[in-house]
This record gives sequence, C-alpha cells and structure tokens, in this order.
Amino acid sequence: MRAVPAPKVWVTGLTVGAIAAVVVLAVQADKGTKPHAVAARPGSSASPGAHPTPTKTAPPAAVPDGSGTGRRIVYSLGKKTVWLVDANDAARRTFAVWPGTVSPDPGTYTVGTRAEGPLTGSDGVKIEHIVYFSAKSGANIAFSNAVDGSSPPPASGTQTGGIRMRTADGAAVWTFGTAGTKVAVVK
Repeated sequence: MRAVPAPKVWVTGLTVGAIAAVVVLAVQADKGTKPHAVAARPGSSASPGAHPTPTKTAPPAAVPDGSGTGRRIVYSLGKKTVWLVDANDAARRTFAVWPGTVSPDPGTYTVGTRAEGPLTGSDGVKIEHIVYFSAKSGANIAFSNAVDGSSPPPASGTQTGGIRMRTADGAAVWTFGTAGTKVAVVK
C-alpha cells in the first residue's frame, strides 16, 4: 500500500509553486521598458480636438518643491501640469492639463470617490476616468479626460471643476489615483 501525502502537504506545495511563479513573472515584468511622459503645455487657444504637443527632447519637469513626500499626485495650478510621483519621490509620469473654471486651493487632499464613466461633465462633455479629490464653490474638483479625446476650453459662465487631460494621461491617473491616494496642489 502506498502512502498518500496529507492534504496540508499538497496545499503547501501548491502555494510555494504559485509564489515562485509570481516572483518569476514580477522579475520579468520589472525588466521591461518603463513609460516616461514629458511635460507639455497647452496653448491658451486650446480648441475642441486640440492636444498638447509633447516635447520629445526635454526631460520630465522636476516635481515641485513643497509638494510633500511619498506616493502622490501633484497638480501645479500655475504650470497646469500633473506629476504622478512614486513612493521614492520620483516622477513616473508628467503631463499638461486643462483646468476648469474652479480651481482647488493649494494644499493636500485625498482621492475620495472615482467613476470610470462615461459620464457627462458639467460642461456637457462626455468624460471618463474621473478621480475626485475636492469640492469648491459648489463644484466637484476631479481629474478626468474627455471620451472623444478633446480638450475644450471651459464653457463661458459655467462652473467646472474638471481638470482635463489627454486620454492616455486620464487612464494613467485612473490607475494611479486609487481611493486614499494623496493629491498635493501647489501654486
């Protein structure tokens, strides 16, 4: 008669095998190329369908001083730029944005709710990848991108708290900005 291993031995063996497979895949994934975006600034004459032109030769802009430390989203009101910063304080992605008519005050916030969309923004544009982090003057302040990729200027007389970005940047903020993520707003 042959001895059958106890169920605990099987479970332990399977668990060790699964962990080894995950480690091998993680090491392989870490060896791949890492995306790096460069800062681009939209002109003041942004029109529907306009996109910022990335500067291919300029290095990513440095993370602003006074934006805190650790993993966070940094939004510069004056530069109209967002940085996705990792736990080691390195900018992983930097890109230009188009702010709405209502801007958050400088300070530190936390991502609250999120909505994948599509939803209709307060300006009537279909948006997705909505990451809410504040409210001011009756307007919700959130990062988002237009579903059609456009970057319309804010509608005259409409209060909008949407901070719009290109579609790829909106997807990156959606992935990075989970509930509880810090958002540092600087001048």
